[in-house]
Amino acid sequence: MGEKLLAPGECYDHLLAYLQRFHAIDRSTLDQLIPFLEIRRFDKKKTLVGQGEIDQYLNIVIRGLVRKYIPQSKKGEVTLQLATEGHFVQSEISFHHRVPSDVVIETLEPTTLVSIQYHQLKQAYDTIPSMEQLGEAVIMQMFIKKDARYFEQLNKTTRERFLEYIQNHPHMLQRVPQKILASYLNIKPETFSRLKHLLLQRR
Repeated sequence: MGEKLLAPGECYDHLLAYLQRFHAIDRSTLDQLIPFLEIRRFDKKKTLVGQGEIDQYLNIVIRGLVRKYIPQSKKGEVTLQLATEGHFVQSEISFHHRVPSDVVIETLEPTTLVSIQYHQLKQAYDTIPSMEQLGEAVIMQMFIKKDARYFEQLNKTTRERFLEYIQNHPHMLQRVPQKILASYLNIKPETFSRLKHLLLQRR
């Protein structure tokens, strides 16, 4: 039997806690924002954005797991993001520039999102005084995380990347198929399997 669905109030309580990691937002500000938001629920393996579609939503994961990837015929799929609870996920270029998406976004687990459509986000910026500061804080953190991940992939060995990720996110070995996790860490599947086997032997 699956987990009980979160009620709207619970979803927004989680949202407030997640947003407070980026900016000092209070409950009254969230209450102003709620009319612009949507709670969206999806089963496992549902496509949120297909390649060539324009992404209409900025999302934050309240419960579940979402994958963003580039389909590539020669190299296989390249996983760009694994978004768990509290993470933002979108096709950034598509959403902000209103152009077809180069990436696919899909759920890997039954997932609950709090989402805002592009035109609603614009209205929220015009209506809520502190929204601009919140938006800037979120965007800054997203860029910092992207840069940190990029430099980590450049500066660390395959083994170091694997061990650090598993130490920091041990639950992901159970939540994410091995092939997808290998793709996200830019590790060949056979190398990932060998490193995982060595790790399990040590435990």
